[in-house]
Amino acid sequence: MVKPLDYLQNLKNYNFLICENSEQFPQIATELYLELTQLSQKVNSPKIILAEREPVKFLASFLAACAVNCSIFLCNPDWGKQEWQQVLKLVQPDLILGIEHNYQSSIPHPQSPVPNAIMIPTGGSSGNIKFAMHTWDTLTASVQGFTEYFQIKTVNSFCVLPLYHVSGLMQFIRSFTTNGKLVITPFKQLEQAANYNIHPSEYFISLVPTQLQRILDNPNLTQWLTQFNTVLLGGAAAWEELLKKAKSQQIRLALTYGMTETASQIATLKPEDFFQNKISSGKILPHAKVAIRNQSGEILDVNQIGNLTIQASSLALGYYPQIWDNQNNFSVDDLGYLDEQGYLTIVGRNSNKIISGGENIYPIEIEAAIRKTHQVVDVCVIGVPDQYWGQAVTALYIPNHPNISAIEIQNQLKTELSRYKIPKYWISLPTLPRNHQGKINYQELQKIAQEFVSNCQQFLG
Repeated sequence: MVKPLDYLQNLKNYNFLICENSEQFPQIATELYLELTQLSQKVNSPKIILAEREPVKFLASFLAACAVNCSIFLCNPDWGKQEWQQVLKLVQPDLILGIEHNYQSSIPHPQSPVPNAIMIPTGGSSGNIKFAMHTWDTLTASVQGFTEYFQIKTVNSFCVLPLYHVSGLMQFIRSFTTNGKLVITPFKQLEQAANYNIHPSEYFISLVPTQLQRILDNPNLTQWLTQFNTVLLGGAAAWEELLKKAKSQQIRLALTYGMTETASQIATLKPEDFFQNKISSGKILPHAKVAIRNQSGEILDVNQIGNLTIQASSLALGYYPQIWDNQNNFSVDDLGYLDEQGYLTIVGRNSNKIISGGENIYPIEIEAAIRKTHQVVDVCVIGVPDQYWGQAVTALYIPNHPNISAIEIQNQLKTELSRYKIPKYWISLPTLPRNHQGKINYQELQKIAQEFVSNCQQFLG
């Protein structure tokens, strides 16, 4: 296995990066390598917080830190004060790159349980940031599974996702370790992407559903997207109307399933299957195995819904600073099933499942039905505590037009959903709280919904 230092020593042979100031990459990486080498002589496996905003500085710093065998914590420079306090207390870094800080600690800095680990943040949307502990080996195992699945040797990536997140970082790892090209541009500047002298047919691009929706609303960008070899779509559930529109435009969509803990995707639906009207997360990549189990841990038959357990050579070693005891069966919160052909379908999250009047209700189904009415721009369905029903189905939505009423939407749902699945409460909002990956901040929505329901109950009596 080629290690980071080998890549660093051969940087003069690399011309992989296409972005602003990309020519500075070798110099920044080499200079920081020397600086970190000196630090490592004083501190064994120093802990580095990496929060660089500029892509070139971020990637050069990342590679240099990997080459020196530092413990690297990838961080979002836009985290708020409370989040940074939480992270600094947890990490107790030896060096912080990318942000101004006045962090000082007299406490001896404990070493990472994995000296050369790559810590990737997860869980920020719930208010509790965790770091999945990866290594160069787990990340490159993901690359090997990716290249084998798509039967390619070189991966060219067009990145519009944050590099501190696994969805952005893995695009760098894929391209860099396979001698491919990596284009980096902020999503907000996507309309300027035509200025890059590339052939999209040679590239993968990764998007989240909300980004795909914005592109499809722009005819010029839609035409540009149709030229890509593969458009990987993940990070959040995609809705039926979005997929139909993408298919009608002949966009080579590849629905994916994965997470920070698995170093990105472990299942992918190839574009050919997408065009054949197959809607799922696709087949499991070669480096992973997925089993569907019931609450007793027994493996279920095909087409039976249960919790996913994952084995993968790309699986994280644990959440910093704890190493997992059992890495052979990583149980996740997602619910889904495998069909006879081995295609994986995700139906929702166990923690998001609503139990109302003894009935199991999956929000994805209700959200899809609401979107199908064409009366909303965005929607999220959650359960709020209810004394009588246990939980009350609640829809938080952005209406297409100010005059649209919840009653109109409810009437259209009567032919689509069972009565108990139709939301009891409807909350119209100007925006829904989503992060850069398009994931909903459920903690924030719960606060909004519970306050709304409480006000309703007080008003009624």
